[in-house]
Amino acid sequence: MDTKLKHLEFIQDTINRLSTNSFLLKGWSVILVTGLFALSAANSIIEFVYLAFAPALVFWGLDGYFLWQERVYREVYNRVRSKKPQDIDFSMDTRDVSDDVPGWLRATFSKTLIPFHGSLVGAILVVTIIMLKRGVK
Repeated sequence: MDTKLKHLEFIQDTINRLSTNSFLLKGWSVILVTGLFALSAANSIIEFVYLAFAPALVFWGLDGYFLWQERVYREVYNRVRSKKPQDIDFSMDTRDVSDDVPGWLRATFSKTLIPFHGSLVGAILVVTIIMLKRGVK
C-alpha cells in the first residue's frame, strides 16, 4: 500500500505544479497587458495596445494546455487509485489516458478559462476602441 500512496503522491505533485503554472500565467498575462496599456497611455501610441493581444492570446493557449495536462493527470490518478498495490509501476506516462480526456482546444475554451482570459481580451478590445475613437494613432 505504501507504493500506491507514493505513486499517487507523485501524480498529485505534478497536478499541483500544473495548477501553479496556470496561476502564474494568469498573473504574467495581467502584468504584461497592463504594462502595455501603461506604455500606450503614456506615449499615446496605439500599437502597444495592439501588441497586448499577443501575450493575452498566447498565455490563454498555454493556460489551456496546462489545464488539459492537469485533467490528463487526474485521469492517471484515478486509474492508479483503482489499481491493486502489486500492479503499481510508478509510471507517469499519459499516452494511454490522453485520448479519454477532452483535448487542448476544449480546455482552452472551458468555462474556467473563458471568464478570465476572455475578459482580458475583451478589455484590450475596449481600450482599442476607446483609443481609436479618441483619434490616437
